[in-house]
Amino acid sequence: MDYALIWYMLIAIAVFAYVALDGFDLGIGILFLGGESVQERDLMMNSVAPVWDGNETWLVLGGGGLFAVFPLAYSVVMPALYAPLIMMLLGLIFRGVAFEYRFRTHRGQFLWDSSFFIGSLIATFTQGMMLGTLLQGIAVVDRQYSGGWFDWFTPFTVFCGLVTVAAYTLLGACWLLIKLPKPYHRRYYVTAKRCALIMVVMVAILSLWLPISNHEIAARWFSFPQALLFLLIPAGSGYLVYLLFKDLIEHKPVKAYLASLGLFFLASLGFGVSTYPYIVPHSLTYAEAAAPDTSLKFLLTGTVFLLPLIIAYTAYSYWVFRGRLKEGEGYH
Repeated sequence: MDYALIWYMLIAIAVFAYVALDGFDLGIGILFLGGESVQERDLMMNSVAPVWDGNETWLVLGGGGLFAVFPLAYSVVMPALYAPLIMMLLGLIFRGVAFEYRFRTHRGQFLWDSSFFIGSLIATFTQGMMLGTLLQGIAVVDRQYSGGWFDWFTPFTVFCGLVTVAAYTLLGACWLLIKLPKPYHRRYYVTAKRCALIMVVMVAILSLWLPISNHEIAARWFSFPQALLFLLIPAGSGYLVYLLFKDLIEHKPVKAYLASLGLFFLASLGFGVSTYPYIVPHSLTYAEAAAPDTSLKFLLTGTVFLLPLIIAYTAYSYWVFRGRLKEGEGYH
């Protein structure tokens, strides 16, 4: 049994689960200061307050899993991403503190409102920059990071950060359409359409930029016969974009949200096509970076029990707090 491949797939699933679940609550944070009243901002925060910390469990699982099962990859990737990673963690801390303190004060509420917005924006933007850094490649010599302090800061990574902001904001707007009372909906339909349009245009640019700047990725996407199979990803994305705009125009927020998640899933597949079997693109494969099989097997045994537990309590929390919010009620 290829334990390294199993762990490679588990970490990929954990990262996708984090993006799918935490993406919308980061998007709500980005939209937060646009709330037109205190009551609206209360509803926005209460729409995610019961689940936001559970969503971040998947980030811990992905990061912790990388450290435990791919220690060589962890030792190479971390020095390349220290700066954006620290900024992301600070952003998440700002958000977490805002959740707890905002409802306990009136005079200083604007400070926690701003913290929620700034923390969400920084966390989202730096996540996109880290993704861009991985896509553009990390310099490795003798199994050690050999790049500079600011390799993570390039026009390409900044562009990836902006794409992520647009994408998470789209998810946030769709989530608010599902959870807020209908009198608040009109503005978020407009926001969702604008973010969807911006995201589609930027992803199209990114899809051209990436193969032009990296010949290895270009060869993988445009070599026959596998190119015929990979074409299903952009074709499927085009269909989901059509469904997304159709559902937003017809005021079907749940379907629009699911179409958005479908686009995230296909984008993740595209990332996998561009980088597999590398876990440090394009320097170390998952097999080269893996811990010994005995360690992988031991950790997998624990994960077989832990993973269903995480899925169960995540599903339970969403079930308990299901339904549309009403004025004056919420988690806090």
